[in-house]
Amino acid sequence: MDEHAFRLQADAALDDLFRALTAPEDPAFEADLNNGALTVEFDDHPVKFVVSPNAPVRQIWVSALTTSFKLDWVEARGAFVLAATGRTLRELMGDVISQQLGETIEL
Repeated sequence: MDEHAFRLQADAALDDLFRALTAPEDPAFEADLNNGALTVEFDDHPVKFVVSPNAPVRQIWVSALTTSFKLDWVEARGAFVLAATGRTLRELMGDVISQQLGETIEL
C-alpha cells in the first residue's frame, strides 16, 4: 500500500472509530479527533488512550493500558487488524475501553 492509500484508509478508520466512540449517550469517556490523532479520556481516571496513524510503517498505533498496539491494514477484512489477536481497530478499542471502565462497551 502506498502512502496516499494508507492515509485514506487510516483517515476513514479513525473517522469511523470517532463516530462509534461519540455515539453513546452520556459515556464515561470523551473522544476527540484532532490533527489526525484520536484521544480518549476518562471522566474518573487520569488516563488517556491515543490512536494515531504511523505512515512510514503503514500502521495504526494505539497506546492504551500501558501497552502499544500496532495494527496493519488487512485488505481481505477491509480493516486495520492486530495480528496477534485478529481484532479490528474498533474491536480492540471496545476491549481496552471496557477493561479500563470495568464494564462491557461495544462499539
